[in-house]
Amino acid sequence: MSTVTADESQIDENAAREVAERMAAAAGAWLESLDAEQAAAARRGTPGADAEADAERLRWYYTPTDHGGLPLKDMRPAQQSLAMQLVASGLSTAGYNTVATVMGLENILDHVEGWSVDWGRERGRDPGLYWLRVFGEPGGNAPWGWRFGGHHVSLNNLVVDGAVRSTTPCFIGSDPAAAPLLGPNPLRPLGGAEDLARELVRSLRPELAARAVLLDRAPSDIIGGNRTRIGDGDEMLHLPDIWRGHFTEQRLIDRVTAMDERAEGGSGYGPADHAALALTTVPKGVAAAELDTGQRELLRTLLQTYLGRVPDGLTAVPGEAALEAVHFAWAGGTAPEDPHYYRLQGPRLLVEYDNTQRQVNHAHSVWRDPEADFGFDALAAHRTAHH
Repeated sequence: MSTVTADESQIDENAAREVAERMAAAAGAWLESLDAEQAAAARRGTPGADAEADAERLRWYYTPTDHGGLPLKDMRPAQQSLAMQLVASGLSTAGYNTVATVMGLENILDHVEGWSVDWGRERGRDPGLYWLRVFGEPGGNAPWGWRFGGHHVSLNNLVVDGAVRSTTPCFIGSDPAAAPLLGPNPLRPLGGAEDLARELVRSLRPELAARAVLLDRAPSDIIGGNRTRIGDGDEMLHLPDIWRGHFTEQRLIDRVTAMDERAEGGSGYGPADHAALALTTVPKGVAAAELDTGQRELLRTLLQTYLGRVPDGLTAVPGEAALEAVHFAWAGGTAPEDPHYYRLQGPRLLVEYDNTQRQVNHAHSVWRDPEADFGFDALAAHRTAHH
């Protein structure tokens, strides 16, 4: 289970089992509602036992590409409701509200882009293109899991021996990051995760800020991209590499290549800059142990905007020792209009956030457990115990 400490005793085992039961009930009801053709798209084999299914389970995306499974647009309304009940079972109320809002942003983004974006399908921005897939048999003795994803959403969950054991990678993005509403306050699904981090970096005394701010310019995307595994020295993946396969139509190849070149040109990054932002086993930035009491509380609150995506009890609330090992790093300017990136990194924790594209109005955020994404550790323990 993803957490910022190796002390698994802090995980609420009862909660992990209760949430697993709710997931199994919701998944079972959804699968039962499907016809044979739908089920063929929606189901894959058991995690850890079916190599082909596992290879598919470990693929995840946050671009507007085929995420694999049965899309909402190919379900009847009642089936869509059952699908969203499964999605909700794996999220806190705030997490579900945020994901549902991001899905609805596809309609806003379509308007922002003049209804003209072409991804080789009938509608370029489509809130019906969020895919759900179940791996294995929900509620059975064997491991099972489910994945839900589409543009700017990727939820990956694994249940082993009747308890939720992994909820990462967990990606939520927002494009636009801010959109006007009637009244004084804009719609900002990830506003808390951005504002708290900015407040923290701006609160640092000069000698800490000099170490926390890795570069005065931000990369055009998160560094880990949609890799299955995070490795020492990983540098930012480019846009053509984070889709399901490569485009075969030249016009789409040209479009995504041009988007990547514009993003890279806007960042001003070269090889040395990408190397400076590379992910490393030893965290970069400033450790929470060096922060004052108020700054540590800011960091704890910021971290909760990620750990709080899932139901209570599935992640451990970090104690002081665990929190002090978390490092905070920033790249870019610190004014709201400046492109920026930050990461939180510690034992069994990697958080990344960027808001750089579309004139600083397109945000990405991801929460990962580099040791146990997709339940690698839980599946290994299960195989040892049962084989």
